This record gives sequence, structure tokens and C-alpha cells, in this order.
Amino acid sequence: MQRLAGYLESRAGWRALAAAFGLGALSSLAMPPVFALPVLLVSFPGLLLLLGRAESWKRAAAIGWAFGWGMHVTGLYWITYSILTEAERLWWLVPLAVPLLALWMGIYTAIPAVLAWRAAPGWPRVLVLAGSWVLAEFVRGWAFTGFPWNLLGTVWAFAALPIQGAAWIGVHGLSLVTVLLACTPLLGRRAMAGGVLAMAAFAAFGAARLAPTDPPALPVTLVLVQGNVAQEAKWREETRVPIFRRYLELSAEGAQAALREHPGTRPVVIWPETASPFLLTDDTEARRLAAAALPPGGLLIAGTVRAEWGPDRRPSKLFNSLVALGPDGVIAATYDKSHLVPFGEYMPLSGLLPIRVIRGGVDFGAGPGPVALALPGLPAAGPLICYEVIFPGEVVGAERPGWLLNITNDAWFGISAGPHQHLAAARLRAVEEGLPLARAAQTGISAAFDSRGRELSSLGLGETGFLLSPLPAAGEPTPFSRFGLLIPALLAAMALFSGLLHTKSRRNESVGNTVHGS
Repeated sequence: MQRLAGYLESRAGWRALAAAFGLGALSSLAMPPVFALPVLLVSFPGLLLLLGRAESWKRAAAIGWAFGWGMHVTGLYWITYSILTEAERLWWLVPLAVPLLALWMGIYTAIPAVLAWRAAPGWPRVLVLAGSWVLAEFVRGWAFTGFPWNLLGTVWAFAALPIQGAAWIGVHGLSLVTVLLACTPLLGRRAMAGGVLAMAAFAAFGAARLAPTDPPALPVTLVLVQGNVAQEAKWREETRVPIFRRYLELSAEGAQAALREHPGTRPVVIWPETASPFLLTDDTEARRLAAAALPPGGLLIAGTVRAEWGPDRRPSKLFNSLVALGPDGVIAATYDKSHLVPFGEYMPLSGLLPIRVIRGGVDFGAGPGPVALALPGLPAAGPLICYEVIFPGEVVGAERPGWLLNITNDAWFGISAGPHQHLAAARLRAVEEGLPLARAAQTGISAAFDSRGRELSSLGLGETGFLLSPLPAAGEPTPFSRFGLLIPALLAAMALFSGLLHTKSRRNESVGNTVHGS
């Protein structure tokens, strides 16, 4: 740490900003899929050292902004893959999209940096940074429809044990703990020893939550189908029938495997987001073929586009939906995605922007929000399409479902860190809500988790096939499921105000000593 301090003390001007950018980029290695957590013991102390040398709040803001820019440019690079799916039309966005988005995201690190700069060195500065960092994460998850990707607490989602605390404090609470632990090298050996004890306590808490025997799984076998269809091939006219046939064949094979390997259970086949290249709600023949792949008593839950038609028989509105089909091909349930992706599913300020990033002239419409979807012969499901699963505290509505169902088309993001980050967010939602979660992804990673976030089965990125998983029983409602974001918000506010109060106290003592000495 002394070498790092010596190096950073020599950084001035643009070199300090470059160092902050590099520290932010380094911190992104702690995110999925690398999970190199020790880098945070360098990056966050380095940020505080740079802030300690800042001569003004504007300089502190610039340092915090540079740190956030580096963190998000490297942590969100995979967004570029979605642009490359239509490179011939959107090539000009490739060098701009992620850097500009990361610049915007830097606001959420610049403000905590300024507040930390104003705090007294030592524990007060660390508490202010941790509290304001988490409160900024709250705002980031809400402002302008929200963008809570790569919340810092996600760094612990490499296994079930270290994320059990999310059942009480959510991923935001884990972010608070992460910043506090990461800054301990600046506070001396006693602080580092305290950090080790805190980690041991968290591990013991996690082990205690994982120790009880789970209730028996329900007599249901989930068949998660992963067609592994590249995004650029998905909607071509010549590939629609082969893609649909692939899903039919995998579904029939998976359902038979479920009957063979788990006799006495009911197969429930799940397709990813927009897996069907045909509009299942309107295409009777497509529904008939899909139902024919099911065994007696089976059920298909499939991602599809749903259309509402105008008088001219042209779509007046589109919905990103899932439908449940029985063996008779009749639609038993429908859910429409409610949290839509700006520029991907609708154009903000429609008609005012000079460009239109998404194809076609019809925006997707939004559904009613989180619901407990009634499914025949199954516990009610909490459907989450694509990135609806990344919003902590917003995945369950007024009625608590028996399990969470996340279907997604991560083909947009290629073989990159994006699908791993998406999976980690889904795993955290299972722990926060105390509900099992099944995830079917177009190109991966498909997986099933129990109500404590333990992985039951998974199918890797870029693989074609299906995986079988029991449907676990729901766990007891967690404190987070009852109180939502209130607990981590209060903890973050307590850390922030405690740091500010200690700062004020130190300044008053300094003024008193000065007066007394004079």
C-alpha cells in the first residue's frame, strides 16, 4: 500500500485522471465472470488516495468521474456486440456507444467522490464513500428508466455462500459491505483484521442459511431449452423454419428425457425470450406443432412476440411476451414484458430524435408490471423477460409467486461477459426473494437455482441443448422480500451521515484546539 501511495502521490494533472481511469478499469475485473475480488483492495484505496490529493471539489469530481468511466467502459464493453449484429447499418455507433454511456455512468461515481473528498481522512471518508456509493446505485437503478447493471455487490455472486446476506440487505447492502472491506488497507492493521473477521462472520451466516434441509421438490421437471441461435440469423426468412424445428426437436427430446429420468413428474418445457420466430398467439399451425412436441400433461412456456392488429391488418402495437401452451395448443396464460429497453424495444422521445436505432416503425408496448402468473397445475410464476431480472426489489408484485421464471435472449451480447453478469443478477434475485429461479437463455447461460441461490443445473454459453431441473419449493419470505430496498437504504444513509458527523466533530475539535492554543 505504501508503494501505491507513493506512486499516486506523484500523479498530478492528467496523470491523476489517467490513474483514476486505470483504477476503475481494474475494479471491473471483480465483476462476473472474472470475480477477481482482490483487485478492489487496490482500486478503492487508490481512489481515496487520489481524492486526498485533490485541491478542490471540482478536481475530486473529475477523479471520481474518471474512475467510473474506466469501470464502466471495461465492465460494459459487451454492449457493443448488440450493435455489431447490424454493423452495416449502425457501424458508426461502435466507437461511441459504450464510451458515451460510461461517461454518463461516471456521474454516479463523481458525486460520491466529491462527498468523500469533503469528509475527514480515515474512517469518516470511507463511511461517506460507501454510503454515498450505494445511494448513487439506488439512483442509477431508477433514473431514466434505470440501469442497475454491475452493482458492486454482484462481485460476490460466484457462489451461493457469500451472497446469503442478500436475503437481508439485498445486493445494495452487499455493495456497502464491499466498499467498506475494500478500503480497509488504508486504515491500518486493526481495520484489516476487522475486515477479515467481518468476512468470516458473513461466511458463517451463509453456511447457517445453507445448512437446513430443503423441503422436497415439487413433482415437476423443468426442461430449459437453449437453441443457441445467433441474433443476426434469428429473423431471416430462410432461417425461421429451421430455427422453429430446432426448438421443436429439442423440446420433444427434453420432455422424453424428463419422463425417463424423473418418472412421475410433469415436464414443463421452457423456451427463451422471442425463441419462436412465429407469432404464437396468432399462428394456429405453429401452436399445433409446438403442442405436438409435448407429452400428455406437459406444458410449454415460450417467448414470442405478440401483436395487436389495426383495422388494416397491420400491427398497431407489439409486445415482448411469453405464452403458456398445453398439449392441446390452447393458450393458457400470457405475460407481456413491462420494463422495456430504451432504443432496443422503444425509442425515447419518439419523433424528436433524428435517428431511429431500432428497426420498424412500431415500438413495443409495456405490460402491467410484476405479476404472479397463474399456470395450470403449477405454482404461480413470477415471469421476468430479459433484463427485468436485474432490478432488485422490483421482481415480485403484490402477490408472491411460487417461483421466478426468467427468459432472455442474450444472443445480443455474443460470447462475452454480458451473459455472465446477467446470470449473476438473476442468482441474486433468487436469494433476495427466497424464491427458486429458472432461466432459459437463447445462447446461454441457462440455469436453475433454488431459493438460496444454489445452482441446480446449468448449460454453458454458446451450447445447444436442454437441461433438466426439478422445480424446488419456495423458501420462506426473506426480510428483503418483506421490506425491499428500505433496509439497504437505511444502512447506506447511516454510513453516510455517520461519516459526515465524525467529520464535523473533527473539525470542531480542530477549531477548539486552535482557539485554545491561541
